[in-house]
Amino acid sequence: MFRTKLTRLTLIVAIGILASTLSVTAQDLPFKPVTDEILRNPDPADWLHWRRTLDGWGYSPLDQINRSNVHQLQLVWSIPLRPGLSQPTPLVYDGVMYIPNPLGIVQAVDAKTGDRLWDYRKTFEGKPDETFRSRTRALAIYGDKIYVTTNDAHIVALDARTGDVVWDHVVADWRRGYRYTSGAIVVKGQLVAGMTGCERYKEGGCFISAHDPETGTELWRTSTVAGPGDPGGDTWGDLPEMFRAGGDAWISGSYDPDLDRIYWGTAQAKPWARLSRKTEGDALYTNSALALNAETGELDWYYQFVPGESHDVESGAFESILIDRGERRSLFKMGKLGILWELNRATGEFVAAHDLGYQTLINLDSQTGRVSYRPGMLQQAGVEIEFCPGMFGIRNWPSAAYHPETGALYIPIHPHCTKAIYSEVEQKDGPKGDYYFYQDYEGAGWQPTGGGPHPLSPEHGAHLIAMDIDTGEVKWRHSSETRALSAALTTAGGFVVSGNGDGYLFLHDIHSGEILFQTRLPAPPQGSPVTYAVDGKQYLAVPVGGGRIAGSANTLFVFGVPEK
Repeated sequence: MFRTKLTRLTLIVAIGILASTLSVTAQDLPFKPVTDEILRNPDPADWLHWRRTLDGWGYSPLDQINRSNVHQLQLVWSIPLRPGLSQPTPLVYDGVMYIPNPLGIVQAVDAKTGDRLWDYRKTFEGKPDETFRSRTRALAIYGDKIYVTTNDAHIVALDARTGDVVWDHVVADWRRGYRYTSGAIVVKGQLVAGMTGCERYKEGGCFISAHDPETGTELWRTSTVAGPGDPGGDTWGDLPEMFRAGGDAWISGSYDPDLDRIYWGTAQAKPWARLSRKTEGDALYTNSALALNAETGELDWYYQFVPGESHDVESGAFESILIDRGERRSLFKMGKLGILWELNRATGEFVAAHDLGYQTLINLDSQTGRVSYRPGMLQQAGVEIEFCPGMFGIRNWPSAAYHPETGALYIPIHPHCTKAIYSEVEQKDGPKGDYYFYQDYEGAGWQPTGGGPHPLSPEHGAHLIAMDIDTGEVKWRHSSETRALSAALTTAGGFVVSGNGDGYLFLHDIHSGEILFQTRLPAPPQGSPVTYAVDGKQYLAVPVGGGRIAGSANTLFVFGVPEK
């Protein structure tokens, strides 16, 4: 019954919206400006940041939908989104939802009804890139503006009431491969965003920058790769700056107002293999957690997880989760290796590391955090090696969520292994240094030769695990045949939201993992589910679709519990 109603409603909405996509009516909406205080202490009804709050928890204090009534969830409304690879996180403020779409499109809708308020459509100088680079994961909100970072390396400020462009600032040259894939955060009246697009060789490299929210003017810029003569520059050997690639800052950061520090992660060096990039050095500040002074962007400390990482299984790039446990002020990260790292976020010192046991690449001293590659795992030219995981990682961009009641992180994981042969790479400026996996492998420095399920998880492609942050114990797991494409969400209602590649949406009990509610949607949950409230009623919004196919359909579904 549910599936029939869902399909019918989706088609009706899709026909109505598609017929009017070119007709956008500006709305004169009352608007209370968003302040720094509101961002630090958001109303429980709102979702104002990629992970709701600047500590990166992915947790909502709303509890109207809870373990006792979650089985009553029903579809309230849905809206089609632009086709393409999509990993969106809607923002919700004062009853209005702002939805990022592929290729920089933004929709504003009534969060109670789904009625469209305005659309913004990015105009590109050249032909837009409709590969995985087209995604826009998140937006930012501040004052009376919505900020979208685009895949041609612009930051655009939109009037939150009308969708009109207030300013459009070019941060970097898209012709050189620069782009944004994740949204900015707002810290002390500054827009802070991490640049990506450093697969190819070029002067400049990737960086994190801060911008004036009224004009887009750059306030500071911090390079994520140490150049010749910089502190840490010798960790690249004698490579010229042009050939120091990588360090992409492709996931949004977090902020601690008490320490006044911004925490951002960086991706691996490129080319991935040491033999391909022609240096055995640590390659700072790739594959690292960075703590930046919020006023100046200066580097206060860094922690590099695997120095000179060589297989595209970085730990640094992912979300930074800030949790206080008693007197401990910690930063937690889990990257592709499936190791949960805990750092002292005041000093950057190692605290603990808990390995899920799926990776076969490194030896880890859990007391000191020191790592070393296992025998045979460092590549030799022309020699096939097999290792776990491959470049998709034990986990990837679908974010974990924390719940303060259980002291656990709820983490989508994807155990698998791969085989590959590596080679040297011609060092030259331009596209031949652009060695990402969706292109042909000329100039890539690697060639996949096989791979498949992990021997410790032969029948299940994915799991949602509940992991105790103090002990590393996996309290429970929910297993699926297909990979999870959706971030986790936790709530004070006592459940955690997850999805899988077969299109199922699950709501689990936070303590036991018991499935409290499930339904099959027309496409896999994709992006970040959020929960919010309007006029005292709580809703759950779930983006679906996306995939890796440019033409795939995307939809946002919104659920609620019927009023008594």
